[in-house]
Amino acid sequence: MSGVFALPIATAIAVICGYFAVRADIRRRRVSANAILVTLVLAAGALMGAVLLWKYARLMEPLPGVIVAAFLLARAYRVPALVLLDVAAACFALALAAGHLVRWSSGSFHDTVGGTKGLLGVVILIWLWQEGRRTVQWQRPRGIVFGEFLVLRGILEFLAYWIYLGFVPVLALRSSQIDVLLSILAGSILLAIIVPRFLRTREEHRIIADVSATGESLQPEYTPATPECPHPERWKMYDSMSAEAEVLDFLKSLVIALKPSLVVETGTFMGVSTLAIAQGLKQNGFGRVITVEFDPKVFAKAKERIDASGLASWIDVRNQSSLDLRVDGPIDLLFSDSDINIREREVRHLLPQISPNGLILIHDSSSHQKVVREAALRLEAEGLLSVVLIPTPRGLVVAQKRSGRK
Repeated sequence: MSGVFALPIATAIAVICGYFAVRADIRRRRVSANAILVTLVLAAGALMGAVLLWKYARLMEPLPGVIVAAFLLARAYRVPALVLLDVAAACFALALAAGHLVRWSSGSFHDTVGGTKGLLGVVILIWLWQEGRRTVQWQRPRGIVFGEFLVLRGILEFLAYWIYLGFVPVLALRSSQIDVLLSILAGSILLAIIVPRFLRTREEHRIIADVSATGESLQPEYTPATPECPHPERWKMYDSMSAEAEVLDFLKSLVIALKPSLVVETGTFMGVSTLAIAQGLKQNGFGRVITVEFDPKVFAKAKERIDASGLASWIDVRNQSSLDLRVDGPIDLLFSDSDINIREREVRHLLPQISPNGLILIHDSSSHQKVVREAALRLEAEGLLSVVLIPTPRGLVVAQKRSGRK
């Protein structure tokens, strides 16, 4: 490839690669935006930023223009700016890696520096892409991908030039490397702001905010593999706290098969499992589900969803602790899905009211989540329950109390 054409060809390939990154990222983040337009605006911002900084500060740095473009896109599409910055980071990382590798292969860019930046850029891209997936699945803080990109990109620049200079420490940076320090500093400040704020917010509230902002969709299960469930990615989930989609289907089918008059659910959360139970009751034509949620904010969101579902007549939703719950009549089906630290106490609390032929389901009983699993096995060892451990990703106990069974 001729050196004259290396830069424009590398730029074109970088933009094309950036488009594929943008398209994939906005899809998994459920952002309603045009991938082509987003890519072109980010590319234009990068070009204009580089030209202006070179003209006025002799710095060939496209990133400020990308940041401005991301803010404008966020305003236009009415999405959080940090979400578009995360998308821009993945796009920019792929574009840089592709551009460096193309120019390096052409021989027009210094072999050591260009090749090192390209290869390190690929490593950084892989990390950022996985971080983006974790952000979507685990509701990690918006902006974390962009913050980590700023830090890692600065480190990449240092590594590339250190390798170029034979790993000699560069103590006196040229003016062109000031942006390296600024990138690391800016990324560190951003992470120092968003991460503590994220950790101070309860997971339930983070999920609610995320669903309110971007909607709800099925995605691969997030939990790690366990000996009993080595392929959790084969399951689907709506979020990291609601039961797996397959467990929701199982709940509905169980209600249809069992024909319960009274179902009790602890831990309403978003009401996803509550509605699955109510669908089964509606198909049966009788019965009701009492569901309890302790957190007032979560309760309000669940009630709003239930009221809008068309199934509210089958549901009695209560804002209280499951340990204070009082119900009239025998419980035919109990679905325990509240805080894991009180599952054993709530099962013991409600056990006297469980019908002799009723079933007890306890969620989150995988070997990864030992608290619930050990509690269920302890109840069995005491002779209170007969337990079957269903090997779903998060684990599901299906049990029946021993006393009174004929």
